[in-house]
Amino acid sequence: MMYDLSLRTAGMSAGGFLVLIGLLGLLQPGLMRTWLPRLPRSRVMGALLLTLAFIWSFWLLVTMEMGEFSGFRRPLMIALPIGYLLVLKFVNEFLAVRALGILFLLAAEPLLSAAFLRYEPSRLLVTIFAYILVVKGLFWVTMPYLLRDHIAWSTRTTGRWIALNALVLLYGGAILAFAFTQY
Repeated sequence: MMYDLSLRTAGMSAGGFLVLIGLLGLLQPGLMRTWLPRLPRSRVMGALLLTLAFIWSFWLLVTMEMGEFSGFRRPLMIALPIGYLLVLKFVNEFLAVRALGILFLLAAEPLLSAAFLRYEPSRLLVTIFAYILVVKGLFWVTMPYLLRDHIAWSTRTTGRWIALNALVLLYGGAILAFAFTQY
């Protein structure tokens, strides 16, 4: 295992993230509903998110045990920065969505490893969130226009916006409650 996160830490991180997103959506609906549709094509957010994904990926490449594939470490350490720079230069369409998808995929592994071999049924809240991150990440990396469609659907009506953000807030609150009491 690459990460030494306890289930408590993973639950607090995931729950805190979801509570923050839900609160932002409920307390600042006007700001979020105007900012979110611009996110998929934002070049600045794309560069920022891709840089975070690059740093995380490079750190993993440097520190992880590769076993019989350790001979590939040096070539990958050269190819990863080159690929990062080429993507920044040539990928203009939906860069923020693709980078967000990569970050979702990277974030799922520590959550899953923290819940691995734990017996509390409440661990499934963290596991389900991790698999949602994986599915969303895979779709957004390969079909980035889907985030635009998801945002358009969720911001179409005020009732839908409030319901989705309330659901996110409640789910994050449940994960946080179990992180403080069960894990």
